[in-house]
This record gives sequence, structure tokens and C-alpha cells, in this order.
Amino acid sequence: MVYLGDKATGRDNNLNLIRMIAASAVLVSHAFPIALGPDAVQPLETALGHTLGTLAVFAFFAISGFLITASFERSSSLTSFLAARFLRLYPALIVSLLLVAFGIAPWVSSLAPADFIATSAPWKFMVRNLALISPMYVLPTVFDTNPYTAIEGSIWTLFYEVMCYTAIFLAGVAGIWRNRRLAAGVLLLYFALWLAAGAFDIGMHPKLRSLLNLSLPFAIGTAFYLWKDRLPLHFGLFLGLAALTWISKGSFAYTFMLCLALSYGVFWFAYMPGGILRAYNRLGDYSYGIYIYAFPLQGLAVWLFGPQSPVENMLYAFPMTLLAAVLSWHFIEDPALRAKSRVVGWLKPA
Repeated sequence: MVYLGDKATGRDNNLNLIRMIAASAVLVSHAFPIALGPDAVQPLETALGHTLGTLAVFAFFAISGFLITASFERSSSLTSFLAARFLRLYPALIVSLLLVAFGIAPWVSSLAPADFIATSAPWKFMVRNLALISPMYVLPTVFDTNPYTAIEGSIWTLFYEVMCYTAIFLAGVAGIWRNRRLAAGVLLLYFALWLAAGAFDIGMHPKLRSLLNLSLPFAIGTAFYLWKDRLPLHFGLFLGLAALTWISKGSFAYTFMLCLALSYGVFWFAYMPGGILRAYNRLGDYSYGIYIYAFPLQGLAVWLFGPQSPVENMLYAFPMTLLAAVLSWHFIEDPALRAKSRVVGWLKPA
């Protein structure tokens, strides 16, 4: 029997490929409301109760739970961990928001470019979206003739990603991850509370509900990392989990089972198939760039080319998005990550 711990020993895996597929799936999912309007039905929404984009985000969070927990355990210091998280998230985000607010929006606004920049809107857009807590998706006079007037969309998940990072950090500082029994107790309590919230249909603030939903695959990824040496990788087990998920459809446990099956499938695909798939690792990690650039560029495609089908929107927007993602990785994201040791050195007290 092959266990996850046997395989998860280095970078020889398909995780970059999976994240690229997931980011592209978000683009595909968003093409429907962006091209047709906010009421458009998205792929898989009727069959599974979740959109293709939501499933892709679940996959992202499962991978993050695994890798961020590993990162905390392997970090040489708390400062190193925090610096790595900041450098992975913020440099590319800052550049993308600047390009949207001052590179795209002024030229697609119904105002003259200089008049648009003179308003407070692009500055508020930068501040609120960098703070992450209450993102600003619509800029006045921008895309106001598009079926979907928002110029940003995908970045709403970044706040919850940071909240999950914070949970890993605080639990790590408390020593929870060093004690597997304590970690098991904390995670089991979380899963029990998650199921109870669904079983009793507990009312809660939308942000808390979103945090609960997105933290689930993240927590599953964390559990997979902590017990990777005991988690077998077998396609038959994935099929069994998928069957249980289908049986649970309509119950309070459905989303829980869906995240569990999806997360397991992600890690099976990440480590079991090899061969030519691993060649993708010769490229960069373009998934984050795809994720943060797709939505505004899909809206730009509608503004440039007029009414279009979702498939046309994908065809128009994907090349632009891929180019932005490639440039982002090679000139912003990768250099920022390589600068981590220097940043940590600057932050250390003399």
C-alpha cells in the first residue's frame, strides 16, 4: 500500500498542474455571469449544488491547508513563515490592483481617463482590496454597459485564505501541531462544529458562513498533512468517497463529504500519476496570476468585443490572462519569493 507520506517528500508532484487547472476552472465558471449576467446558471451548479468555480476554490484551499501546515513545521522561525506568506500573496496582488485601477479602469470608464483618476474611486479600490476585509468589486462608470458590471471578483477568497493562515500560525505558536493527539482533538472538534452548524441550520453572518465553508477543505488538507504517513493513496478509496458523497446529497453532510472526496482526489492526482504530467513543473506556477487577473480581463473582453457567449469569453480572455500570469510569475511572484531570506534578515532585530 502506498501512503501519502511516501510520496509527499519533495516537489516531484502534480500540484502546480492541479492549481493551474483549478485557476482555469474559475475562469470558465465566471465566463457565464460575465458574458450573460449575474443570473446565468454556471457549470455543475444544478448537478452538484456548487459551481465549477466553487469546487476549484475548494481544491485550492485543500492544497493550501496541506502546504501551509508543512510550511509552518519547516520554517526556521515565525518571522520566516510570516514573510513567506506575505511575499506569496501581496506583491502580485498589489501590481494586479494597480493595473486594474489605473491601467484598465480609466480607459473603459465613461469618464475621460484624467477625470476618472481624479475621483476617489480608484484610491478606495486600492485601499479596500489590499485590506481584503471588505473588497470593492465595482468601480463607478466602469463596465457599466457590460452584463456584469463588476471589475473584480475572485479576490474575495483571499481574506478567508489569510484567516486560515492565521489559524495555522496561532495553533502552531500554541504548540498544537507538535502534539498529534492535541491536533486531532482540535480538528475533530472543528469538524463536529462544522457538521452541527449544518445539521441545525445555525444562522450566521455571511462572512462567518463563507469562512466556515472555505476553512473546511483547508482543515482537511491540514489533517492530510499531519497524518500523511497513515493516509493510503488508492483510486478505489476515492471512488468510495465519491459514492458516499453522492449518497449524502441533500443532507447536511453533503458539502462535508464533497470536500473530503474532492480533497482526497486532489492528493491522489497530485502524487500518483507521473510520467509526462510532471513535465509541467518545468514551467512556472502561473495559477495565482490566472486567479487574480482572469476576472477583470474577462470583463475587458466583453467591453472590447461586445456581446458574446461564455465560450467566446473564455477564448478571448484566456490568452490575455495567461500572458499576465506568466509575466506576473517571472517578474513579480518568483523574484518576491526568492527575496524571502533578505526580507527575514531585514526584519530580525540587530
